[in-house]
Amino acid sequence: MSQAVKAPLGIVKNIKTGFFLLLGAWLYAYGLEMFLVPNDIIDGGVVGIALMAEELTDLEFSFWFVLINLPFIIMGWRNIGWRFAVSTVVSVIAMSIFSEWYHNPDAVTRDAFLSSIFGGVVAGLGCGLIIRNGGSLDGTEIVAIIMNRRISFSVGEIVLGFNLFILGSAGLLWGWDKAMYSLITYFVIARMIDIVVKGFDDNYAVFVISNKHEEVTKALVEMGGGVTLLHGAGGYMGDVREVIYCVVNRLELESLKTNVRSVDPDAFLTINSVREMVGGRIKRN
Repeated sequence: MSQAVKAPLGIVKNIKTGFFLLLGAWLYAYGLEMFLVPNDIIDGGVVGIALMAEELTDLEFSFWFVLINLPFIIMGWRNIGWRFAVSTVVSVIAMSIFSEWYHNPDAVTRDAFLSSIFGGVVAGLGCGLIIRNGGSLDGTEIVAIIMNRRISFSVGEIVLGFNLFILGSAGLLWGWDKAMYSLITYFVIARMIDIVVKGFDDNYAVFVISNKHEEVTKALVEMGGGVTLLHGAGGYMGDVREVIYCVVNRLELESLKTNVRSVDPDAFLTINSVREMVGGRIKRN
């Protein structure tokens, strides 16, 4: 492909990425300022810290949000890459602007429970779009990624620890009932991020070890899925055998297990959740 063709494609991709970063920032700001903040409900991470700093000082949330994120953005640039840093800068600045636009609004609802749910859905959708397009709004995630390389805790466990401390601190400012609503919001946002980043469909990678691999393969092909045979050998006996590999969605999983068992009741299956698939496609009849 010539440079003349590559350049426009790169520009279109960057414009698309920028659009979704701005859309994600707008959605997050809308969910935060129209549902959560008017009801004294917060999210975790830097957003929660910035909201508490605003409560304790005369300075606006947007100021604290940018200021607190700055060292984390520098850390991300050094440890993750400049593209991530640029996307994060765009997202953070845009979210601060949109937040100021909606600041001190009339809330969509004054019901704290409804606000925690629907605010979490809207904010989580926005945050998911930002993450899917290579950015971040939460500097604590950057710290968690870096810490994960040095300690045995996972990124999720580190982020959860940070956020439990932040949401617990919020209870001292706004009351423990608000802290509990904030915890609900945190989990709703986390679930929405998963949906946006991974999608609604749950896919599973299945490995089947069977002495009747030809019959099992035929049964799986008749289901309409793609099947790959991997050449393997037993670790103890050294006997050569075929390992059947395929990917199915959650609706097909039980059917697959039933079909395999009907052909070979002694077949050994391992089933793993697939986080993401890139390239290729799952064939269906």
